[in-house]
Amino acid sequence: MSLRNFLTSKVFFKQVAIALVIVIVVIFGLLYWLDFATNHGEEIPVPDLKKATVEKAQQQLEDIDLEVVVLDTVDFNPQFPPYTITEQDPLAKVTVKDGRKIYVKVNAGGYSAIIVPDLVQKTYRQAVPMLKSAGLEEGTKTYVPYMAKDVVLEMKQKGKALKKGDKVLKASKVDLVLGDGKESFQDEESTVNDTLTP
Repeated sequence: MSLRNFLTSKVFFKQVAIALVIVIVVIFGLLYWLDFATNHGEEIPVPDLKKATVEKAQQQLEDIDLEVVVLDTVDFNPQFPPYTITEQDPLAKVTVKDGRKIYVKVNAGGYSAIIVPDLVQKTYRQAVPMLKSAGLEEGTKTYVPYMAKDVVLEMKQKGKALKKGDKVLKASKVDLVLGDGKESFQDEESTVNDTLTP
């Protein structure tokens, strides 16, 4: 039988039909297996883990076949209890497949220690940004007689004098003692002379 006759015969068309049926069955079988293996359509909504401890989050996620992974401990945020979750990825209510890892960041146990910058002899306008950039806050202002107005003469916290290099808790307030600008150079000179005169 010639090739041309074979390609137009019933035997050839029968074999092509059988091959197509086998291919279709294999494709549908693979798709069904993939749906089953990847749990297609079975998605779990991620719970809101914010303000929960890592231990509580682990227990909550294990019950729904998810896993918690701690990425980092972040600077203390007073809006969250110490050692609780502040951020999560994926976010709450996002649907995921079982076995998915939920990445979280945990709040520190408290404020860290900050080195007090040297503000003495700086102007008030210079001192406030330096305080804020160091992670501290401006406390009360007190004025004392001094020839230069708004120049920082002392730094204090709760009545205790601070100096450059001292450590205080982040976000704590530093009180500033400033010059009032009302004492002239002549006043200071006469005060010194009065002190030296027997």
